[in-house]
Amino acid sequence: MRSKSQSPINVKLILIGFFLVFLLFLVLRSTFSPSPPQQTQSLDHSVAVSNSSSEDQETEDHHQPSSSSSVDCPSTQTCNKISPSLANALVHYATSNVTPQQTLKEISVSLRVLEKKSPCNFLVFGLGHDSLMWTGLNHGGRTVFLEEDKSWIEQIQSQLPSLESYHVIYDTRITQADELMETGMSNQDCKQVIDPGFSKCQLALKGLPQQVLDIDWDLIMVDAPTGWHDGAPGRMSAIYTAGLIARNKEEGETHVFVHDVDRVVEDQFSKAFLCEGYLVEQEGRIRHFNIPSHKAALARPFCP
Repeated sequence: MRSKSQSPINVKLILIGFFLVFLLFLVLRSTFSPSPPQQTQSLDHSVAVSNSSSEDQETEDHHQPSSSSSVDCPSTQTCNKISPSLANALVHYATSNVTPQQTLKEISVSLRVLEKKSPCNFLVFGLGHDSLMWTGLNHGGRTVFLEEDKSWIEQIQSQLPSLESYHVIYDTRITQADELMETGMSNQDCKQVIDPGFSKCQLALKGLPQQVLDIDWDLIMVDAPTGWHDGAPGRMSAIYTAGLIARNKEEGETHVFVHDVDRVVEDQFSKAFLCEGYLVEQEGRIRHFNIPSHKAALARPFCP
């Protein structure tokens, strides 16, 4: 047990010891840990740099043209822009006093098929006031026109250069219709499914462009050549050849439309060579036939 005379000294030594330990703690802390003001300054500096970079990037993006500015619509949006072919058709018919040769109900027959098939391959016998309409309705597909009048092709091409058309020569006359019907029905060469260029049938249209023969057509419209007077070539060969092209397709079906079936030639030849068994519907002066490929079924008869 220690005496009372030594107690004040011991207390003083203890206090000095605590002070030295506390002082040592402060020295060690200041040596190994950054001070709070330094941490705050470093953090503030980082935030300032980050904000400055973001502002600079926004400024640069604002002044620099966006890569999407050159396309029609951003990739994150749906493009609802009207097609150029439809736009041309709208402007053409809105600023012209000419109208398509077919009525609204007649056009609707082929339109219903185009709504399902387009974009597709569409062959049209005849280049007329409705040609731009057919091209517009088959936007994205290939629409080709066959025309008898070379000067008319040049006139249309000067106004509507985007249309694809070819000159076709017909060597028949309306006055030969009865003779050609008898030949077509009796001659076995006319029942053979073959390339029109190699067919021995008198009705087969010779001299078609290779661009026409090399394509499998989904739709064919027969609205030419001229057939309303005796000196006109008539549509005997056009109707027969349209049926031959349809049957000669590699596979699938071809929708064939014949306009002006209120006339004798169009009425009789469409029933005989496109076949009443393939008739789908008639609306006004237009008939719609759906002809299957005969190449895919060699034993198929010319008419069902």
